[in-house]
Amino acid sequence: MSIHPTAIVAATACIPESCNVGPYCTIGPEVKLGEACELVSHVVLDGRTRLGARNRVYSFACLGVAPQDLKYRGEATSLEIGDDNTIREYVTISRGTNGGGGTTRVASHCLIMAYTHIGHDSTIGSHCILANGATLAGHVTVEDHASVGALCPVHQYCRIGQHAYVGGGTTITQDVLPYSLTSAKRDTHAYSLNRIGLERSGFSGEQLRALQHAYRVLLAARLNTSQALEQLRKEARLREEGQQEACVAYLVGFIERSQRGVIK
Repeated sequence: MSIHPTAIVAATACIPESCNVGPYCTIGPEVKLGEACELVSHVVLDGRTRLGARNRVYSFACLGVAPQDLKYRGEATSLEIGDDNTIREYVTISRGTNGGGGTTRVASHCLIMAYTHIGHDSTIGSHCILANGATLAGHVTVEDHASVGALCPVHQYCRIGQHAYVGGGTTITQDVLPYSLTSAKRDTHAYSLNRIGLERSGFSGEQLRALQHAYRVLLAARLNTSQALEQLRKEARLREEGQQEACVAYLVGFIERSQRGVIK
């Protein structure tokens, strides 16, 4: 274990021998690190914070700090981070609140770029990218393989669906459809299927055609959301096997579960 002499590490913090803690880092008494983590320098880890293996945290990041919530009164809440994440300079991730379940979660293999903020009780899936200055309010969900562009504010309780791509500078106040390209340059509309991203993730031609058709029904058929969903269900019933492609079924379910409405 390499701990720089200027670092301040609480005696009860759990730091494996394989970790490196750089200059001027501060690690609180309830922090636990997984194997082979690296804190580059000036990193603050506070509260009941758990990091998995092989995370790299850059200078001036503050993880597990108290939530920016006036209802918070110092109760014991948590931040849980998975494996193989890169967390860049000046990132802030708040721990949870009792009112939101008590835990903020970041899964694995994420790139969280400089100046990103992840608010209390948010959940970030695996293989996500949050670009510079992305700002997530409390209770936000970002599903697997989603990308949030630079300088994007995301309203509390919003969901960003899996494999979605949100363009830079887009204000998100409703749920972002899975597999979509959504951008402020299109008046904050979901204007296309994220076809290139899906191809890179290994989606088959059949899956892409099914999603492309579903998006035409949702976005270009002059139907309201309820009518579009019923049309997709009807088409599934008419198929010989009586089933939709799993990705289309997931898309329909995502919309049905939305509490804030979806960006179309």
